[in-house]
Amino acid sequence: MTDDRPADAVSRPLELDPPELDPFDFQHRPVMVDEVVALFGAVPAGLIVDATLGGAGHAAAILDSRPDLRLLGIDRDADALVVARNRLERFGDRASFHHGRFDELADAVHSLGEEGVTGVLFDLGVSSPQLDRADRGFSYRHDAPLDMRMDRRQDRSAHDVVNDYSASELADILQRYGDEKFSRRVANAIVEHRPIETTTELAEIVRDAIPQGARRTGGHPAKRTFQALRIEVNEELEALTGALDQAIDLLLPGGRCVVLSYHSGEDRIVKDRFRRAETGGCVCPPQFDCVCGAEPLVKFLRRGAQKASAEEIESNPRASSVRRRAVESVRFRPRPVDHEDVA
Repeated sequence: MTDDRPADAVSRPLELDPPELDPFDFQHRPVMVDEVVALFGAVPAGLIVDATLGGAGHAAAILDSRPDLRLLGIDRDADALVVARNRLERFGDRASFHHGRFDELADAVHSLGEEGVTGVLFDLGVSSPQLDRADRGFSYRHDAPLDMRMDRRQDRSAHDVVNDYSASELADILQRYGDEKFSRRVANAIVEHRPIETTTELAEIVRDAIPQGARRTGGHPAKRTFQALRIEVNEELEALTGALDQAIDLLLPGGRCVVLSYHSGEDRIVKDRFRRAETGGCVCPPQFDCVCGAEPLVKFLRRGAQKASAEEIESNPRASSVRRRAVESVRFRPRPVDHEDVA
C-alpha cells in the first residue's frame, strides 16, 4: 500500500479556506470528556497534543481546566480544523494547529520549537459530523459517491478500494478491520456487481450478500463493511502504531498519553504499544528479572480498558463502544526522536 500524503504535508503551514459549513452543523459531543480532563489535571504545565482534534470538544475542555496548558491540535480533516480554530479562538496563542495525519505528531511538535510534551490525547474513529454529511461518503445511511477520505488531498478513496481490489484483498480487510463473519461472501458480491459508484449501492449489495438470519442483529448489515473500508482508505491502523510510539517518546516526566478507541483492532494496538513501553521493550523471559538493560518508559494509570458510564451511554450512544487506556511517563527526560524512524 502506498502513502498518499502530499510531499509537503508536514512542512506546509495551516492555510485553510473556510468550507461551506455551518459550525453549528459540526456539533460533536466529546466522549468521556470529564474523565479526560481529570487525567490531564495532574500533568505538569506545558503543551498538550490533541492528535485527533475534530470539533475541539476535548481541546476546549482541557484548555478551560488549566490556564497553564497550551494545546496543539492535529487533524486530517480540513473542515474540522476550520471549525476547531473558530471554537478555540478565545484561547488566543494557547492553541495552535496542524493539518495532517497523527503520525506526523513529532514533526508538528518540533515545528513549534518544543522538544517534549506534557500530554497527548487520541480520540480515534470518525466524528458524528463526518458521518452525517452525505457528501463525505462515510455513511451507509446517505446516498453519496464513495469517498471516505478524511484528508481530501489524498488520491485513494473508497471508490478505488471497492472497484480495484481483488476479492481476496477485500475479504481480508473486511475480516481484519470489520470483524465481518461473511467477508468472503461480501467481497465476492462486491466484485460481481462492479462498478459500484455510491454508498447506497454498496450498502444494498452488502445487505443482500449476508444471510437473512444474520441481518436481524448487530445493526445495519453494512456497518462492518463501511468501517473496514474507512480504516483501509485512511490507513488508520498503520498510522496508529507510529503515532503512539512518537507520543510516548515525546512525553516529559509525569506526562500522560490517553487513548479512546472504538474498534477491537485499534484497542489491540494501543494495548500492545503501551505494554511495550511499560517494559521498555524488555526481551527477557517473564519469569526472570530483566537483565537486558531495558528501562520502563511509562506506567499504566489503571489496568485494563475503562468504559463509559451507563449515564453517558444513555445520553450519547457513540460512547457505548469506547475503551479508554492511559499511561504516564516515568522517564527522567524525553528520549530523542529519530526523525528517520518516524517520517
